[in-house]
Amino acid sequence: MHLLWTLIVGAIIGAIAGALTSKGQAMGWIANIVAGLVGSWVGESLLGTWGPTLAGIAIVPSLIGAVIVVAIVAWLMMRMNVDKQTN
Repeated sequence: MHLLWTLIVGAIIGAIAGALTSKGQAMGWIANIVAGLVGSWVGESLLGTWGPTLAGIAIVPSLIGAVIVVAIVAWLMMRMNVDKQTN
């Protein structure tokens, strides 16, 4: 059951990060879940586990990490599309 809650919280964090960066719609919901989970790991690794937690995930550091991950992934996708168009 913990895995299910982790996926749900990761999806919500990924969706919020996508909305904050305005890149989430182009990535799709699966990419938002992955970005939320990876961003949670990155945020908690860099910033620790301070603030409120939900399903074992610290919300504030996870959201900051997810915004970073979504921005990087969106930038990489944009670069790959630009490279495809120039070739």
